Amino acid sequence: MSSVDKLIEIFRNFPGIGPRQAKRFVYYLLTRNAGTLEELSRLILELKKEIKICGSCYRFFSKDASKSSLCEICRDEHRDKTFLMIVSKDVDLETIEKSHSYSGLYFVIGGSIPILEKEPDKQIRGKELLLAIEKKVAGGLKEIILALNLNPEGENTSDYLEKLLSPIAVKNNIKISTLGRGLSTGTELEYSDADTIKNAFRNRE
Repeated sequence: MSSVDKLIEIFRNFPGIGPRQAKRFVYYLLTRNAGTLEELSRLILELKKEIKICGSCYRFFSKDASKSSLCEICRDEHRDKTFLMIVSKDVDLETIEKSHSYSGLYFVIGGSIPILEKEPDKQIRGKELLLAIEKKVAGGLKEIILALNLNPEGENTSDYLEKLLSPIAVKNNIKISTLGRGLSTGTELEYSDADTIKNAFRNRE
C-alpha cells in the first residue's frame, strides 16, 4: 500500500469523513510545500505532549504552569457544583460553553453506544462516571443532565445511562434530566447554535 493509500485510510477514520473527502485531504497535502508538511507533522507529534485529560471531567485541555491534573473548568470555584452535565465528546462541551447558558460541571463519557451493542460498558466511561458522581455527592450534587445527541445512538446512550445512574441518584436524591425542546430529533449537539442550546437547557425534563 502506498503512502497516499495509507493516508486516505487514516483520514477515512476521522469522524464524518468519507472516501472522497479523505482523498481530497491527501491531494491537498500533495500541493503544499515541504515546510507546511513539516509544520503539520510537528504539531501532530506535539499534541500528546501539550494536551492531557482532566482527572475529573475527562476533557482534553492544555498543560499549563499550574501542573494541575484538573482543567480550568473543574478548577473554577465559581462553577455550580450542584449540576453535572454529561456529554459525549469534548466538542459538545465546547458548544455548550459558548452558549453561556450553563455554569455547572461536566463529564465527558467519550462516545456513544450503538444500538444492539453487546458490550455497552466498553463504549463509554461508565465506571469512571459513577466514581465521579460519588465524589461530587459530597459537594452537594443535586442534578445530572444528560446532554446527548437526539439521534438513535444518543437516545440509546441516554437510556443506558439512566439505568446505570438510577441507583445512586435515588440513594442520594439526585434528579436525572435530559435536554428539552429546542433540539430537533436527529440533531447532533455540536452543530446547535447558542439559542437552541439555551432553550434546550431551560426546558430540560
